[in-house]
Amino acid sequence: MNERDEMVPQRQEGETDFEQTVRPQTFDQFVGQEAIKQNLDVMVRAARMRSEACDHILFAGPPGLGKTTMAYIIAREMGAQLHTTSGPVLEKKGDLAGILSGMETGDVLFIDEIHRLNPIVEENLYPAMEDFEFDIVIGEGAHARSLKLQLPKFTLVGATTRAGLLTSPLHDRFGYVARMRYYDRAGLALIVRRSAGIMRANVDAAGADEIARRSRGTPRIANRLLRRVCDFALVKDIRTITADVASQALQLFEIDEMGFDYQDRLYLSTLIEKFGGGPVGLSTMSAAIGEEKDTLEDVVEPYLLQEGFIDRTPRGRVATERAYQHLGLAVVRTRVPQTTLFDS
Repeated sequence: MNERDEMVPQRQEGETDFEQTVRPQTFDQFVGQEAIKQNLDVMVRAARMRSEACDHILFAGPPGLGKTTMAYIIAREMGAQLHTTSGPVLEKKGDLAGILSGMETGDVLFIDEIHRLNPIVEENLYPAMEDFEFDIVIGEGAHARSLKLQLPKFTLVGATTRAGLLTSPLHDRFGYVARMRYYDRAGLALIVRRSAGIMRANVDAAGADEIARRSRGTPRIANRLLRRVCDFALVKDIRTITADVASQALQLFEIDEMGFDYQDRLYLSTLIEKFGGGPVGLSTMSAAIGEEKDTLEDVVEPYLLQEGFIDRTPRGRVATERAYQHLGLAVVRTRVPQTTLFDS
């Protein structure tokens, strides 16, 4: 393997300066996901000792838990270059060939939303992952012939929010599957304090805990809320961010005590007030709220499910008693129109 410790992974398109600044650079700096960190550290160390590329790795879990950050850390720990792309971007075989042909031995290829790969692209990824070969066709018609392009040994890191949509052949080609979990409040408070230190913002323990409480178990949201609270403190000329300051700021931005924003409350109120608490199908909810089904299923619903505000049943989504209590509504269920019961 070519050692290129001085190389810095390529910056992901659209990434903000803030996200780049607070992003952990090593496993030691990464807060939480302890079992995954330990396993990855062993894999990376062993690969470096053998002077080989690390095994392919798949990260599965909700958005914002650190899947992309882990890919950056793996590349940095391996002294390798990180190449980033996403499943929807790789529309045809040539797109994948262009990326793979530009890689060097030991490089890390990160594919976000890997469950959304084009089936044709996915099929061509199999020999690349397994044998480090890529089939190319030269000529057309009766004169066409297939050649195998030898690829440098690389590490594929995939990330998905919907592991169930991955095909078995693709899933089985990963040497390690890491399932990222939501963070507890204490872990998020540590992340807030770390990010505040990088930003040179004065946040006390209670202030960090208040931000963590409203962060939906997600580091990305915790950092985003911290930024908003810091904006509030700057405008109000407040030197120290306390629990009271954080609470005032987040109320201004319509983030309630559970971390729900306007969209979350709209989802719950629509489910309860328009559909009697359910059951109601995802397509119907999507049409009623005016939001894409994928957004509801991947962004809104996971946290509501984890916190026990909704249930998914064979007949559709159902609001729990906790949802009624949070909105200050009495638990009164009405009969739902038959057309919504068997919606997908």
